[in-house]
Formats: sequence, C-alpha cells, structure tokens
Amino acid sequence: MAAEGAESKPMPPVTQSRMENFRKVKTSEEDSPLPFTGLAPDVVEMKVKEGSKIRNLMGFAMSRMELKGTRQIVFSGCGRAVTKTITCVEIMKRKLGGLHQVTKVRYKTLVEVWENKDPLPNGQVETLTVHKNVPSICILLSKDPLDPSEMGYQPPEPREGLWPEKEEIEDEISTSSPKGMKRPLTSPQEELNNKKLQVQVPESQKGSGMMDYMLDYPH
Repeated sequence: MAAEGAESKPMPPVTQSRMENFRKVKTSEEDSPLPFTGLAPDVVEMKVKEGSKIRNLMGFAMSRMELKGTRQIVFSGCGRAVTKTITCVEIMKRKLGGLHQVTKVRYKTLVEVWENKDPLPNGQVETLTVHKNVPSICILLSKDPLDPSEMGYQPPEPREGLWPEKEEIEDEISTSSPKGMKRPLTSPQEELNNKKLQVQVPESQKGSGMMDYMLDYPH
C-alpha cells in the first residue's frame, strides 16, 4: 500500500519513438479449415497475399479451372489482401461465366514478429510478438449448382452483367508510375462505335486541305 501523501505513478506506455526501433521480420496467419461443406475432392485453393501478383494468381487458377475434372475453386485472403481476393474472383467470373458463388466473411489472427534494430548489451536481440485480428474473406466458385439457401450464395451472372474486356485489372496498376501505365484495350464493339462517329468532309470541301478526323468520345 502506498504511503499516505505519496503520488502513485502509472507504468509508462510504449512510446512511438520506442516502436520506431523495431522492424517487422515475420508475419504468419493461423491455420483454419475452409468455411464450406461438401467441397469437391479436387477443389483448388488459392491463398491470396498482400504481395501476390494478380497475373500470377490468375494464370495458375485459370489453367486449373479450364480442366474438365476441376469443378470448384476457393479464393481466400485477409487484411489488406481482401480487395485483391475479390478482384481475382471477379476476373474469373468474367472469363469463365456460369459460376455459382458462396462468400463467407470472418476474422483471422495474424501473428507478427518484430525485432529491435539495436541489440541489447549482452548481444541478444529483443523481439515482440503481436497478435492482430483482421477481416478475412473466403469465396467459393463452382461450375456445379450450389445450395441457393446458403448464406452468401450468388447465382451465376448473365453475360451482359459481367465486366467488359477493357476493365480487366492489372496487378501493377497501384504501384506503377503514370509513365508505365498502358492505355486500356478497346473492345471490338467500341471500335465499331468509334468508326460510326467518323466525320466525312463534304464533297465541296475536299481538296481544300481539310482531312477526315475521328471523334473519340468516351463511353
């Protein structure tokens, strides 16, 4: 018990300046079963990470799903990888079409190990282990019908409701400089529409130096 008249001093919190001396050296996530029942024995599981390349993920996923024997695929990601996970799913739905979908949202625990940049006097390295609960998403895509009464179920989208070809997302777009960004591909329908907008110079003005030109309005 503190002496009468003495002031109690709380424990000093970990200051921001102290945490700046640490660097993250390892990140892992807890192992947990997929939140789906009745999965096909040959189901493909794609774990999307924050640093994953969409081009690489989709190259492997498409090669597997184009096989006749492969009926289902699951994309999963947590934390900052959630958006990239959804992007992969939307690209596959547009490319293949006719896929049934079930989406499950939950929380997962990430374990981060931080290491002090400055060793202790005895040469040992001080480490901190941090547990974080982050949102996680698992999305099942199936060529075969799924239970429509299951929470998170979405039926196949009509072809006209899928993304147009030119809106396929490039995985480097968020990190590339403006100079490295390419012009989106133009679909054949847009090229046809643009040709219809071509302005023809009247016969009376031909030969006066004026030339036909294209009005390329955005749609």
